[in-house]
Amino acid sequence: MNLIEKAKQQINELVLSAYAKAVENGALPEGAELKGIVEIPKDTANGDYAANHAMAAAKALRNAPRKIAETLLANMELEGSYFRSVEIAGPGFMNFRLGEKWFADVLRNIAEEGSEYGKTDSLKGQKIMVEFVSANPTGPMHMGNARGGVLGDALAEVLACAGADVAREFYVNDAGNQIEKFATSIDARYQQIILGEDAVEFPEDGYHGDDIRALAQGFYEANGDSFMGKDVAERHAAMAAFGLERNLPKMKADLARYKINYDKWFYESELHNSGYVAESVEELTKNGYTYEKDGALWLNTSKILGDKLLAAGKKPEAIEKLGLKDDVLRRANGFYTYFAADIAYHRNKLAVRGFDKVINIWGADHHGHVARLKGAMDALGLDGENRLDVVLMQLVRLMRDGEVVRMSKRTGKAISLSDLLDEIPVDAARYFFNSKPDSQMDFDLGLALRQDSENPVYYVQYAHARICSLLAGLAAEGLCPADAADVDMSLLTDSHEIELIKQLSALPEEIRIAARDYNPSRINSYVTELAARFHRFYSACRIKGAEEATARARLLLASTVKQVIANSLTIIGVTAPEKM
Repeated sequence: MNLIEKAKQQINELVLSAYAKAVENGALPEGAELKGIVEIPKDTANGDYAANHAMAAAKALRNAPRKIAETLLANMELEGSYFRSVEIAGPGFMNFRLGEKWFADVLRNIAEEGSEYGKTDSLKGQKIMVEFVSANPTGPMHMGNARGGVLGDALAEVLACAGADVAREFYVNDAGNQIEKFATSIDARYQQIILGEDAVEFPEDGYHGDDIRALAQGFYEANGDSFMGKDVAERHAAMAAFGLERNLPKMKADLARYKINYDKWFYESELHNSGYVAESVEELTKNGYTYEKDGALWLNTSKILGDKLLAAGKKPEAIEKLGLKDDVLRRANGFYTYFAADIAYHRNKLAVRGFDKVINIWGADHHGHVARLKGAMDALGLDGENRLDVVLMQLVRLMRDGEVVRMSKRTGKAISLSDLLDEIPVDAARYFFNSKPDSQMDFDLGLALRQDSENPVYYVQYAHARICSLLAGLAAEGLCPADAADVDMSLLTDSHEIELIKQLSALPEEIRIAARDYNPSRINSYVTELAARFHRFYSACRIKGAEEATARARLLLASTVKQVIANSLTIIGVTAPEKM
């Protein structure tokens, strides 16, 4: 239950009831529509919620906002509501102060909902796919994949907590130029094993990593020199299959170690083998969006995007300056491009599997691809503008002692996801990488290993472990959290208790906004602040040694904080340890 939202709704109801009563006794004219905005002010010293209904209705009621507010307050009944008082501020704001009932309901709600607390139904009925990582299966996953993996997984969880039916997907690029390059690289190393390195030139644009050498050695050990006499196409097909059969399980294992598991691994080759790429291109042709030039088939991307910009009110001369370009779908040699396969894949998501919304997590270097793909979906009649969203994430720099780190201590090579997880805990990696995607990130390896309050994941996990230790210690002395119904919530009046309960109440709202904005990093900020407020409360408000009724109320409060920290950490895939 979102008690912040319920408080806002109740303010609207109180204002409407007060207006109806004022109309009935002739204090205000009838016929006005009292629609205002209810917000939590940055400074809550003058009230917990501020409503501007009186100001919004001033024209309709032909009266000064402050006078309207005074009349509404004179006709407002707060008894039985979440509010203990309401005051007028400034030109006509109505500032409401929360009362005991609301604070008690927050704790009761958490106690009743337990691990389900925080979940909402704001996206109920929506079928959403989040596609993320989708790294080429030709080598180890890198830092961009490490960040994209957490952002995608945490976003999927936030969307699910907001009520959506969510699917996680990895798109395997097991066809096209990169796979041919992969096979060519293995083949060159394979021939070098047999003929000698000086006898076979390695392709300049090939994959030069040690992983290719290892795959070539494995292929040689399995087949000897038997493939030397086979034609290139057969040799490359076998080598690509051999490499993928080994790389993909390793990718899955690394991601599982990172606590990422997918509902589906979708293979690009399926689109080609089933004819769906050709069919999708033909559909674009039927809709009049393709043309032939120099033996190739082109998508008229410039017209698709230009028409959208014109419809949005952009001037033709401004559109011309953008230099929009068209895209090749089928090359002169008859092979379909990666873009054609990407169009078919997203058409499959929307038209075949029927997702209401598909969300991709991409690196910022893909920004130019976003409008083109959305436009292609529009050209297929699939409303790409509203049904396809792309979250672009910025680069990551690994830092140690103020210096940029590029090489793994263990391998001496560029740091992969596997190398990173060998060096720091998975919890730290997930917490740190779940940062705001549109900001470049400096990942401090030293900070991720520190066991003090400077390390935010340690700070939050310590708060959880501290509460577990507190509960266990008091239980041993016979003091256990009572049922919420048996606790006198009115005893929780200290400012530290009040601020802590307010923070507890905010999780459902944070989940709703994080889902709306595709920004799961809000959960990090939320739970870090919750831990901070708990530590302040624990220092200021004694539990052990307090009068029994007060101790039980504070013990219930601590217990609910433990639950909400655990719920928050679960969303971002971080453990909530009981001991540290």
